[in-house]
Amino acid sequence: MALSQASNLSKTNSLLMIKSFLIWTFTLAVCLLVVGFPLVVLMATVGCLLSVVLQSVMPVSAVLLVAGSLILLNVMAVIFAAGMLTLKGVHPNQVQWLNWLHGETDKMHTSVFAACPLTCEVKE
Repeated sequence: MALSQASNLSKTNSLLMIKSFLIWTFTLAVCLLVVGFPLVVLMATVGCLLSVVLQSVMPVSAVLLVAGSLILLNVMAVIFAAGMLTLKGVHPNQVQWLNWLHGETDKMHTSVFAACPLTCEVKE
């Protein structure tokens, strides 16, 4: 009985780690594209300049090499960061600024309608 519970617990733990890793991967990729847009523009500029410089040395595959290495660098950075966050045990539910990810509403905002000052006080 204890052995079956231990194996079930390890399966649940591994599934939670996989789920956390996938959520972190998605979140970090989205943040890299949206928030890190200036970084992406800077990497594209450096990549263009590097491919122009490498074009004289290896004319056939300079652009392919630079573009592939930049994409690989971004993918590996996202996977490494997601892996580190998962191994440290930080779950996306524990992060305060990720409330958009799991559908929690912001409690600080209350709706104020423009017509309310005109209609809320009216008694019929």
